[in-house]
Amino acid sequence: MKIALIGYGKMGKTIERIAIERGHEIVSIIDIENIEDFDSEAFKSADVAIEFTAPHVAVSNIRSAFKSGVPVVCGTTGWSEHLPHLKKEIEEKGYTLFWASNYSLGVNIFAAVNKYLAKIMNSFPAYNVSMTEVHHTQKLDAPSGTAITLAEGILENLDRKTAWKLDAETEPTDLAIKAIREGMVPGIHTIRYESDVDFIEIHHELKNRESLALGAVIAAEFTAGKKGLLGMQDLMKF
Repeated sequence: MKIALIGYGKMGKTIERIAIERGHEIVSIIDIENIEDFDSEAFKSADVAIEFTAPHVAVSNIRSAFKSGVPVVCGTTGWSEHLPHLKKEIEEKGYTLFWASNYSLGVNIFAAVNKYLAKIMNSFPAYNVSMTEVHHTQKLDAPSGTAITLAEGILENLDRKTAWKLDAETEPTDLAIKAIREGMVPGIHTIRYESDVDFIEIHHELKNRESLALGAVIAAEFTAGKKGLLGMQDLMKF
């Protein structure tokens, strides 16, 4: 498979290595200094592009790839408020976008467990739920896209919570997300249900970027030849 990379930081370089190890060809690499290469024949020859950049350029990058007829696997977070409008464009014009807040297979299994636990805890109002997420200091968005996805999974299944709030609850119906930025932490997410007598915690911790990069390449393999807005639910078939 021919893959284009959009963004060539640490994640882009890890994706490049894993893609080559899995037998794929990197035909184009676009970074901040060569944005004009979206119009190149090399980029247009790609079966799929994998985008890991920054929130303020992600939507522009996706649209540039669409313009060149290349499906996109996007791992950038912090721009999801634009997703509904982008989804409409995808449906109307036949584009292809695979988007996930986290490409780690383990994180997505964790997210499925999170939803199931929230369903169970809906019957036990004595337990209040909160979340803590920890990432490296270079991460621009807070809370993380993964934390927001996990929070949405709770809100869908736990009637007593209606909105997430950064740092602390202001109302009993709030789900507090504490976002910590320190060192070079790849990603830690902890969900805690606490009553007056005990607590229940589920916890996921990434050891390194390998899990995210591998998941992105697997998503690219899945996306090639498909149409529409895709996600980890489609890939993992929960």
